[in-house]
Amino acid sequence: MRKTLFIQVASVTIVVAVGTMMIEHVLAEPNKFEKAASAKVSIVEAIAIASEKVSGVVIEVRLAQKHDRLIWAVEVVTPEKQVMEIHLDAQTGTAIDVEGEKVKSKRIHERN
Repeated sequence: MRKTLFIQVASVTIVVAVGTMMIEHVLAEPNKFEKAASAKVSIVEAIAIASEKVSGVVIEVRLAQKHDRLIWAVEVVTPEKQVMEIHLDAQTGTAIDVEGEKVKSKRIHERN
């Protein structure tokens, strides 16, 4: 009986803690939803545009405010094992720039 009660209390404590962390995350960035709503280019469109610019596998997409401009940053791993980040204007879909860096394979990194 005590074990069951302890498990229930622990479960409730975990749920409350996770809920509090989620609320804190949303409050830390209160305009996150407003930014997403104001972007005329959707995340799906941003991925499609970036895929036209750089071939590979999309690994991350973020929406950020930079220099008074709403920007989609799409990261792509190319077949040549490079991580490329394509920045797109979230209002027009225009590519702003493409940045890249080489990624060492895990096996090469472990040898060194």
